Amino acid sequence: MPHSSAVCDFGWKAPQFNLPSTKGSDFSLKSAKGENGTLIMFICNHCPYVVSVLDDIIDDARNLQKLGINVLAICSNDAEEYPQDSFENMKKFDLDHSFPFPYLHDADQSTAKNFGAECTPDFFGFNQNLELQYRGRLNNKRENPEVVKRELHEAMSMIAETGQGPKAQSPSVGCSIKWKN
Repeated sequence: MPHSSAVCDFGWKAPQFNLPSTKGSDFSLKSAKGENGTLIMFICNHCPYVVSVLDDIIDDARNLQKLGINVLAICSNDAEEYPQDSFENMKKFDLDHSFPFPYLHDADQSTAKNFGAECTPDFFGFNQNLELQYRGRLNNKRENPEVVKRELHEAMSMIAETGQGPKAQSPSVGCSIKWKN
């Protein structure tokens, strides 16, 4: 059943975290901060919504990095109930798709809770001061595949340039985060 993310709480400060990546190093919010903004995505390996847009996510990430936006992905799903989202499977997923961004493991789910993440994918776009400016979807491809509007890319480009995101944002839709009992 599809789940939608909350709307953007403009100016909300990104919470601190320190998480291991699939490539062997740890990342904190401080080390992850981009010169012109930071995009933090909550994704997972098995969500059909994520899998269906993964090429677009990777393409947008590469383009945003050229604008000084640092990009990170976090998997917070309960790996005991959903073993396809285990840290070992995250490493394989990252390798199989050649992620151009760190893929972080939130084993205790505290980072997802601190962010208020709700679904996969869930996008949090911050300006250079780590103030939330975008909490929306990747694009409108599901509604209009003939005329795709790259909403995330456009919003993050705007944030890189002006420090502010668009006032009109459509929530992300995906699978709910798989919380531990």
